[in-house]
Amino acid sequence: MILVPVKNLETAKQRLSPLLSPGERFALAQAMLQDVLAALDASRYRGYVALVSGDARARQFAQQYGFGSINDPDDPGETGAIEMATRASMERGAEFTLILPADIPLITAAEVDEIFAAAPPQGTVLAPSASGRGTNAVLQRPPGLFPLRFGNDSFLPHLAAARATGNPVAVLRLAGIGVDIDEPADLADLLATPGDTRAQGLLDEWSISERLAAMRLAEERAS
Repeated sequence: MILVPVKNLETAKQRLSPLLSPGERFALAQAMLQDVLAALDASRYRGYVALVSGDARARQFAQQYGFGSINDPDDPGETGAIEMATRASMERGAEFTLILPADIPLITAAEVDEIFAAAPPQGTVLAPSASGRGTNAVLQRPPGLFPLRFGNDSFLPHLAAARATGNPVAVLRLAGIGVDIDEPADLADLLATPGDTRAQGLLDEWSISERLAAMRLAEERAS
């Protein structure tokens, strides 16, 4: 199954608060999720998608695309949600899990298909964040091949754990999947990358480039 964990959209992306209002963060979180779902909808593997969330609006988006969902009423964080969803996938007889976050708006259907093309009969595919520190996609076949622990520095621990299983490991550096949005600087990377996503459209509408420039100037004056 392709699992997309989603936190409460209304409180998402708190680290963007120096630049975005609560309403803007809410709108951006929704836009990024829709960008991810649209890319998955265009993939040949769309029939495997399940949203992992207790957020009613997020689950509604999944329903609009015809995707399944796994309820996550306790909202234990990304790692806890994925542990729960992986167990649910195994109970349903899934042969694999592919974990994709909801904040990678530049993801493309071609990249999703590339992950599956690289997947060994038994083993792992990892796609790191652009910084090389985080893990922005992980495919395990079978599910639960090793424990997943997400965070800012999860890629190297995941790589070591995958190799420790003794199964093949493929590492893919994917330009779209590599761009995740957590900090204000990430918004600059998103704007600088060619694309026509919902998230990029919002940032243009909000003149985020000008806000970023003003924030950098203020930081320089304060230093």
